[in-house]
Amino acid sequence: MARSRMDKASVATYADHEVITPPHKLRNAVSTVVPSSAADDPVARAEEALAQLSSRFAAWMEAECDRLDRARNAIMSGGVTKAARDALFFAAHDIRGGAGTFGFPMVAVPADSLCRLILHTPDTSRIPLTLVDQHVDAVRAMIRESARPDVEETAAALTRRLCEVTDEFLAHENRDRPDELNDILSPSLAPRDPAF
Repeated sequence: MARSRMDKASVATYADHEVITPPHKLRNAVSTVVPSSAADDPVARAEEALAQLSSRFAAWMEAECDRLDRARNAIMSGGVTKAARDALFFAAHDIRGGAGTFGFPMVAVPADSLCRLILHTPDTSRIPLTLVDQHVDAVRAMIRESARPDVEETAAALTRRLCEVTDEFLAHENRDRPDELNDILSPSLAPRDPAF
């Protein structure tokens, strides 16, 4: 069977350089799907499935908040053990990741701040438990009060201050680590003042 020109590498030589064009082997791995009808739109089907699930989003986010609260309570009662710290981090991390999808984008900011606090504190036993409480309580309050008309303004002010306190703590705890400090205080992936 003869190979097509697209299956071979080609080399174009010029006076001062060469251009090598690799073969297009990925074209063989991709298939084109032709919808059976104009009404068969995969994006529309995905949006419809998401709309059907959206009634469960609040319950899922509430379950994530309960998980975060249990992790906080484990730290309060048993101290900052590796298992308790990891449980708190992953609960906050999952909330941060799912907040936008579940319709609670404002919750991503305090969840991200809590992740940063845990991740960038050299000795996590030095994290003030009141700061952990403030993060968890902020997340829970934003979800509980999400239907209020003034929640966006209140959430923005709360998270702005919470992030400032977290940055101050991290700057103090990492004052002897200047290389780390630049990374720690760089802008976050989750915007500090999101347009909800």
